[in-house]
Order: sequence, then structure tokens, then C-alpha cells
Amino acid sequence: MHTIIGVIVVGSFAFVGTMIDNFFAFAAQLALTDQKRFQRVSNAHALGVFSLIVIAAGIGTLLTSIPLRWVGVLCVAPWALGVHAWRQRNAPLSEQFRRGALTTFTLCVALGGDNIAVWIPLLRANGRWHELLVVIVFAMWEVLFILGAQKVATHPRVIALGTKYGRASIPWIYAALGVLILVECGTFS
Repeated sequence: MHTIIGVIVVGSFAFVGTMIDNFFAFAAQLALTDQKRFQRVSNAHALGVFSLIVIAAGIGTLLTSIPLRWVGVLCVAPWALGVHAWRQRNAPLSEQFRRGALTTFTLCVALGGDNIAVWIPLLRANGRWHELLVVIVFAMWEVLFILGAQKVATHPRVIALGTKYGRASIPWIYAALGVLILVECGTFS
């Protein structure tokens, strides 16, 4: 997809699709955090997402010697994550613990395996200018996610609904992200 609007849409879908789990984990953590510490914890989350972007872009750069259509084979990563999410859909939810900025950063990066798996081919597929646009889209979504998590953190029922229905939608989102990777990389062209 080579139009600016197309890159924005694909980047948005990739960010939102891979950050759903992270969003609810972060909102749940904020719900247990003193509001005076929201900014510090939010900064740690943003730093975690920035780190994931740098890792994905770095690995994507290392893959430049590999033909782009072969990078599309990385679609198996979100599909495997989708299968795992499907198998875990009825497993008990892990308990969220209140911690500081270091825990927020660590949790963000730990939950970022799916982000990296999807973002590597996305960043690799679009060229430098589109890669920069995707990073800008990711940054805008991260700001919206942080602000949204801060709002949601004051409404525990919203977290409960997201936790309940979010898990059911994640396998399908991963499946769609895998197809998106194949299309973006032109694997079957």
C-alpha cells in the first residue's frame, strides 16, 4: 500500500491490533496507581513503546538484504500468537499488580513480542518515508492510548468489559494482521 492514507490506515491497524493487551494491562495498572504518579508511569509506558519501535525498525533494517516478499513469511508470527491467544481464551486472567515506572516499562516491553513480530515487516515493507510516517502514526496512537488508559483507569467496569471481550477478539485481530503482512510485503505477488 503506497498511498499516505493507506500507510496511515495500515499503521493504525497494526498499532491498535497489537496494543490491545498492553492497553488493558496499562489501564489496570493505572487503576491501582496514585493519580499523582500517572505522568511518571505514562512516560515509562511511552518509553517502552518507543523501545519496541526501535527494536522492530532495527531488525527490519537488518533484513534489507532479504527480498521483501520473503519478509512476508513473518506473517506466521501473528498467526502463532493468534493460535496461542485462542488456546488461552478461557484461561484465568493474570492478576495486575501496582508498581512504579520500571515495572510499567518492563511490562510494556514484555507484552511487546507481538508488536515486534507485526511491526518488523510493516516497517520493512514501506520504505524510509513511509516507515517514518508509520512511526509518527504509532506515536500519535501511543498518546491516545495513554490518555485513554488514564481515563479508563477511573472506570473499573470499562476495564472489566475490555478484559472480558478483548481476549475473544485478539485471535481474530492477529489473523488479520498476518494477512496484512502478506499483502504489505507482496509475498504472493
